[in-house]
Amino acid sequence: MKKKSRNFSVSLLLLLSSSIFAQSSPQIINVENRASISLNGLWKTIIDPFENGYYDYRRLPMKNGYGQDKDYVDKSSLQEYNFATDKTLMVPGDWNTQRAELYYYEGTVWYRNRFNYQLKKDKRVFLYFGAVNYEAIVYLNGKLLGKHIGGFTPFNFEVTDIIKEGQNSIVVKVDNKRALDAVPTLNSDWWNYGGITRHVSLIETPQTFVRDYYVQLKKGDKNTLTGWVQLDGNKLVKTAQVEIPELKIKQKLTTNENGFASFECSIKPSYWTPENPKLYAVNITLDNEQLSDEIGFRTIETKGTQILLNGKPIFCRGVCIHEEAAFRNGRIFSKEEDITLLQWAKEMGCNFVRLAHYPHNEQMIRQAERLGLLVWSEIPVYWTIQWSNPETYKNAEAQLTDNITRDKNRSNIIIWSIANETPHGDTRLNFLTRLATKVRELDPVRLVGAAMEKEEMKPGLMTVNDDLSKVMDVLSFNQYVGWYGSLPEECDRVNWTFSEEKPVIVSEFGGGALYGMRGGKTERFTEDYQEDLYIRSVNMLKRMPGLAGTTPWILKDFRSPRRQLRDIQDDFNRKGLISDQGEKKKAFFVMKKWYEEIKEKYK
Repeated sequence: MKKKSRNFSVSLLLLLSSSIFAQSSPQIINVENRASISLNGLWKTIIDPFENGYYDYRRLPMKNGYGQDKDYVDKSSLQEYNFATDKTLMVPGDWNTQRAELYYYEGTVWYRNRFNYQLKKDKRVFLYFGAVNYEAIVYLNGKLLGKHIGGFTPFNFEVTDIIKEGQNSIVVKVDNKRALDAVPTLNSDWWNYGGITRHVSLIETPQTFVRDYYVQLKKGDKNTLTGWVQLDGNKLVKTAQVEIPELKIKQKLTTNENGFASFECSIKPSYWTPENPKLYAVNITLDNEQLSDEIGFRTIETKGTQILLNGKPIFCRGVCIHEEAAFRNGRIFSKEEDITLLQWAKEMGCNFVRLAHYPHNEQMIRQAERLGLLVWSEIPVYWTIQWSNPETYKNAEAQLTDNITRDKNRSNIIIWSIANETPHGDTRLNFLTRLATKVRELDPVRLVGAAMEKEEMKPGLMTVNDDLSKVMDVLSFNQYVGWYGSLPEECDRVNWTFSEEKPVIVSEFGGGALYGMRGGKTERFTEDYQEDLYIRSVNMLKRMPGLAGTTPWILKDFRSPRRQLRDIQDDFNRKGLISDQGEKKKAFFVMKKWYEEIKEKYK
């Protein structure tokens, strides 16, 4: 693809969006507050399990595949596809819950959208995708833009020289097949929703524009604001301004030949806390472009077994959340669906949410920030991936980089999580240590965590015996005492000990129950069993040394093909404290009561 010569400079944090796997441009942040045109709506689709639209019968890529979006007008020519006569899917959205025949489908679906566009003088244009699961190959007007891998992170392509006046055609080959060398790999415990699952838009920018920026408090310093701006374009030495009107902050910056400039200044803000989620209007101006954001300021650090928010101890009263909508049970695609889940967490008494097991949509983070919810943000390095495969590591690092790039200015994110329930071994330790190093290179302010696993030292005494714990800032782990391999009464006999003097976060605990199913306290999948398990788990957790937070698994029942018990699970993981239809189980109120007690203690 022929492009104008552009100087795409690299920011201080090397935030290149998925550069290893795609020809996409560096990620543009804060898309919601830029000049943009939505491409959401009904897109034409073709289901293509054998990838006939991409490969010929020798398994070689074709020049004249479905990406060309040819109209079927010459009936004497052989053409075996026609977007115009095929079915539609809503974008954003998953295909699994939109059409019954795609419920379990894993493979390729082609998406086509034709739209009209009016060219604008001296404007650059980027095609932006919030997320596509899992592999996206993108065409505009028959020209290949590139490929992106990873189902939960944003990407964009510059299309300035390809988009045309009048009608244009976007075609996306979307493939959600699981792969052994992928991240996540073949095996997981959540639904593999396929499709263009987040918003699609055209972003219009000046010839030189502010692509990226960072505005946060300096690590460990409540009164020093630090930040930078990164320009993109062909005239990179310019004057930019960062302004926070309410705090009377106005910083003029002159960018260098790479389009980069940094700053530090004194500041006395009202600090962001769960009780006072204060956000300040931040304006960044370059020539005639003004970019606005809302940013909060806080410090986060650890001291011994405590987590300190703005220098004060905090207990993270949390819950795990999957990015699955309440009631309709598909991939979330609207702000209102985000708010529903977050408000349920608030009702339970939470000040913290673990967004598992992958980066959630940007609005989920922003709405949590406005509601005063701290966030654990995670990438899908899950269970057993190919630890010794260099390409798998590059994939994981690219997803991590994309996630931090997008959300680094969100004050509520306090933990970047790099893994969940991964097996011990030297290759795994090296893989995750490299990821932890990358986190600290990209963002030295926040904490690094991973959901590790417990180990029994001797009957009745549990610990975490994982060399990865030495690399982490918090000692976080999953435990299901009373559910897997035992009954709830075991919680009464278990105590805990840890060799690391770090804050302890129990990142998962709990058990399953079908809403409304009643029975004895030892009868699995009854609300009575789950309630008793939570009562005993809470009592056990009260005895745990260094406990600084908990995130029970999970807020709401969610779809999983691993859960096959008919009339109880029916493709749902039933560990939710709330049913898939929004009904609160008895265990919800156990957690609500405990969190009220903790809240009083930490006043």
